[in-house]
Amino acid sequence: MPAASPLSDMSSATVDAATRFARISMDSAERALAVQLEFAKGAISQAGVDAKALAGAKDVQELMALRSRIAEKTLESLMGYSRSLYEVASEAQSELSKLAEERMSSFQQAVSETVDQAAKTAPAGGDVAAAAIKSSLAATTAAFDSFTKAAKHVSSFADAGVRGAAEGKARK
Repeated sequence: MPAASPLSDMSSATVDAATRFARISMDSAERALAVQLEFAKGAISQAGVDAKALAGAKDVQELMALRSRIAEKTLESLMGYSRSLYEVASEAQSELSKLAEERMSSFQQAVSETVDQAAKTAPAGGDVAAAAIKSSLAATTAAFDSFTKAAKHVSSFADAGVRGAAEGKARK
């Protein structure tokens, strides 16, 4: 049985990556739907409790105090809901970034191996073309790494902002 070529290995890895991508996407969608359903159930339940409390108010002052407490509880609930959805999205983004990094690494290795094999059988001067391709691949790798680092940096700022908002609310 002939040995698999780097390109056929890459094709197989692409199918595996597509499967992982679909699984990550479906798992994230499932978690997001679970968060939404849980929030909806809680909101319906709380609306009933709030309506009964408002209906039982004895005077305008009690009614106004209830409205304030209800508004505060609603805001806290919405903040928790937003944080939960953010966590789902953040986890999905992290998994997808990891997948992209793995795919880029596999791609680079496959291209490098293919170029090396081609350079061995190429006529004179083929090594110059191989070096040019490898140089281009190195530049692409550097650009991808820069993009990945920038995305992680932006993500960490967003995460810090969400955590800071949650901590600020918790301190009140």
